[in-house]
Amino acid sequence: MTLEIDYSNAMLDNVGEMGLKLSDIKDLQGRAGEIHQDLTRRRKEGKLPFYDLPYQNITRIMKVSCKCEDQPIENVVVLGIGGSALGARALAKALLPPYHEVGDAAYRAGLPRLFVADNVDPDYFTGLLSVLDLGRTRFVAISKSGGTAEVMSQFLIARDKLIRKFGEEGYRQRMVAITDQEKGYLRDIVQRDGLESYPVPPGVGGRFSVMTPVGLIPAYMAGVDVVALLRGAANMDKACSEPDILANPAYLLAAILYLADVKLKRNVLVMMPYASSLLEFAEWFQQLWAESLGKAIDLNGGPANVCATPVRSLGATDQHSQLQLYMEGPRDKLIVFIKPNEFIERGTIPEAFGDVEGVGYLGGHSLSELIRAEAKASETALAKAGRPNIRLDVTRVDGDNLGRLMYMCEVATLFAGGLYNVNPLDQPGVEMGKKFAFSMMGRKGYDAEKTEVEEWDKKKVKYIL
Repeated sequence: MTLEIDYSNAMLDNVGEMGLKLSDIKDLQGRAGEIHQDLTRRRKEGKLPFYDLPYQNITRIMKVSCKCEDQPIENVVVLGIGGSALGARALAKALLPPYHEVGDAAYRAGLPRLFVADNVDPDYFTGLLSVLDLGRTRFVAISKSGGTAEVMSQFLIARDKLIRKFGEEGYRQRMVAITDQEKGYLRDIVQRDGLESYPVPPGVGGRFSVMTPVGLIPAYMAGVDVVALLRGAANMDKACSEPDILANPAYLLAAILYLADVKLKRNVLVMMPYASSLLEFAEWFQQLWAESLGKAIDLNGGPANVCATPVRSLGATDQHSQLQLYMEGPRDKLIVFIKPNEFIERGTIPEAFGDVEGVGYLGGHSLSELIRAEAKASETALAKAGRPNIRLDVTRVDGDNLGRLMYMCEVATLFAGGLYNVNPLDQPGVEMGKKFAFSMMGRKGYDAEKTEVEEWDKKKVKYIL
């Protein structure tokens, strides 16, 4: 077993009237066949290029320089946001040693530390630059268009610091760009400044880009086994070739999440891994699901306003902060547990205080036993309370299994787009906010948006203390 979907606790037999019937899933098969044919056709026509990323040639990616002026680099800093950052963060958290960014060089096997500067909070971004040795740091600026205000602001600040300290050549040695292969503002800057660059493949949106240079370059530089990641994704691709929902893991996952939303009215989707290494994977999934499926207009031009709201949680941590709500709050949630069956460490608990009833029983067990018991206890308690949940089991958190998980979720998202009858590859709702931000920062051509923001400001009701 490398990956298993246990959906028993989402079914009628286990959670009563709040669960699904097997016939609910089977009733989707007609639509599933049509969606599968459409996805297969579009893939063959080259319109869904992310499908084929597991089979790409990564020879050039694996030759990316890990030196500055012939000195090994100590830090890799990703300048990105959204899909340009979340994939790298997920890969790093899952596949690099825990706390690798604070461990010494020996702990990291001499590999660089990876930092993902995924926001423009001035205190935190300035603080990051101030604690790093810039002379032994490589920056990876990621923006397909080069018009992402957050990324390009980070880039301009880093560029200025590097040029002031190391000159033009020193700056070029310390900056890598990942952007559109032919056009865009960052591509123009790459040509002007003579930067090393890697392409974002045409037709691959940010939230589907983790297996492009966007995710692979920073991950590889920090020591992630990207070959294993792609191998796992390729294996999952083969598993997702079946049109039968019950034989296709991605389609089955999508069908359950879709039915929980539209049939059971579970419009909050909680992803709760029982492994700290998968917390950023849950955050990556948040963007994938929310930005792909949260649409106002369907494919026929009618109103949609669909998609359950994805929320990330962490077991066992959030048993002590959120589980009470999941157990007894509104009946609006489907919980998706992710549980590794193996951990690298056991974390053996010493035997002590045998005469203290509430403590002594732990001795001789291990933290790996305890966290697995916590996961089992949570799913059982929720099921007994009539709260549907499903569980994704993986053998262990490694490159192969993470590749399988990520690829399955990407295919599931496209399939769910068919079920919801929306376009999972656009994000029109995000664009309006970008235009308002451009207008307030003085970008030309956005005068109407600036006026609109100013008019809305006049309508605000404020309380000032």
